[in-house]
Amino acid sequence: MTAEPGGQGLKVQTVDDLFRRLEQLNEIGASLSAERDINRLLESILLAAKVITRADGGTLYLLTEEEGSPRLKFEIVRTDSLSIAMGGTTGNPVPFYPIHLHDKEGQPNKQMVVAYAALTGKTVNIADAYVEEGFDFSGTRNFDKKLGYRSKSFLTVPMKNHENEIIGVLQLINSVDPSKGEIVAFSNADQRLAESLASQAAIALTNRQLINQLEALFESFIAMINTAIDEKSPYTGGHCQRVPELTMMLAEAVNESKQGALMDFDMSDKDRYELKIAGLLHDCGKVTTPVHVVDKATKLELIFDRIHLIDTRFEVLKRDAEIEMLKAIASLPQQGLDELSMRERTNQLEQAYKARLRQFDQDREFLRKCNIGGEFMPAEAQEHVKTIAGYKWLDQSGNTAHFLTDDEVLNLCIPRGTLTDKEREIINYHIVATIKMLEALPWPKHLRHVPEYAGGHHERMDGKGYPRGLKRDEMSVQARVMGIADIFEALTARDRPYKKGKTLTESLQILGKFKEGGHIDPDLFDVFIRQKVYLRYAEQFLDANQIDRVDESKIPGYSP
Repeated sequence: MTAEPGGQGLKVQTVDDLFRRLEQLNEIGASLSAERDINRLLESILLAAKVITRADGGTLYLLTEEEGSPRLKFEIVRTDSLSIAMGGTTGNPVPFYPIHLHDKEGQPNKQMVVAYAALTGKTVNIADAYVEEGFDFSGTRNFDKKLGYRSKSFLTVPMKNHENEIIGVLQLINSVDPSKGEIVAFSNADQRLAESLASQAAIALTNRQLINQLEALFESFIAMINTAIDEKSPYTGGHCQRVPELTMMLAEAVNESKQGALMDFDMSDKDRYELKIAGLLHDCGKVTTPVHVVDKATKLELIFDRIHLIDTRFEVLKRDAEIEMLKAIASLPQQGLDELSMRERTNQLEQAYKARLRQFDQDREFLRKCNIGGEFMPAEAQEHVKTIAGYKWLDQSGNTAHFLTDDEVLNLCIPRGTLTDKEREIINYHIVATIKMLEALPWPKHLRHVPEYAGGHHERMDGKGYPRGLKRDEMSVQARVMGIADIFEALTARDRPYKKGKTLTESLQILGKFKEGGHIDPDLFDVFIRQKVYLRYAEQFLDANQIDRVDESKIPGYSP
């Protein structure tokens, strides 16, 4: 619009321009409220202020306190005509030292215009810094001289949050007249717009900082729960840290996949955060699991390994056998035997005693091996345990008793691992406890799926899992992702007391059989292999001797 005679056109043009900038301010305020990333938020604040005031340059400072001394830290610096862009998302750090609000004697630093604005809470609008009195612009002059620039008009606005506290300062430099391209003073309209933006920005920034602090506090509580589990058992504690990592690796691989049945799966930042929290909490119910079950390294372990009690009983059997032999030899003279017969009988008794000792030693070694959990215990080995259990010995009360108690026989005959069926039920109950704990919490909307994601990692695709017996189509992709992560971590974990961590090839062979058996999601398994998620995880968390060369063509159930 051009000016009409009498200046009416100019007035209309000015009003029209102000309305347009007010609309920009409203749009900016809405966008600031939606921004989650602090760096992008700070950058958006400064860039928006430059746009609505037509400033060539600007700096955004945040108020910090180090060693009890408040100071203004450079966060974002921009000067368009000099192509200067530092801080924010640029990746270029701001090299300038913070500005102290007080000198060494504790006196307020009111010579620096940004410090003055922070100390007083007042906006400072300067038409020409070179002729302004009352402030020290020597640093500005040196900057100009070095870069051939002319810093003229300054608009310095304190940023106040909802509690009227100063949290930063927004400084704009050199307002540009759009019609002439000349540097002019910031107008009153510019100042009011900048102050309004600074107020909105301060509230948006404070809200985001508070949300970040609450999220950090929430995650610290989760870490505290995992620390409690870790204190009970360093083995499960490591599991609680690694499963979330592998979960996110696989979820990202699925998110990036552009082929197969899961090609439409897509995660937002909120979705990622929700899955991350679910991963961190997936085993929180283990805080209720007894330590002697969680850490049961051998079949006979409770608070201590009862194999040592059996060792003692074998020593008692050996002692009794020796006493029995000596008594028999001592009774030979009363049997009327000649000297040769007595020597032969004595030799027979001694040989029988030594044979019994050898048998006891063999039985003891056999039980010690049985006490170590394995993948499979044959039926004949279980029968031999029961045979040894039938030995008789005098217990501490002087009564004749079976060599092994019923509970010891039950534990030593465990066919796989170190847990009895009852103990396995106790272990499995942790997922029920997890679901109960998580469903009792008042989750906000963006975290409402955490109980479902965390509570589904022991379900199976064929409905034979626990605790709810869900089938594949009754579960979210995220819960199915966590199921694979949980299994693979357990297979490869090198910190379990009852087994060594398996190699990649061994682990993928087992995982492939789980796919064929309807245990895990087949499509996720294919992504896990095709995108080499297993290898990226291994490079971070496995020992070098576990990372063998994997022949993917030999993995059961995998179709490249």
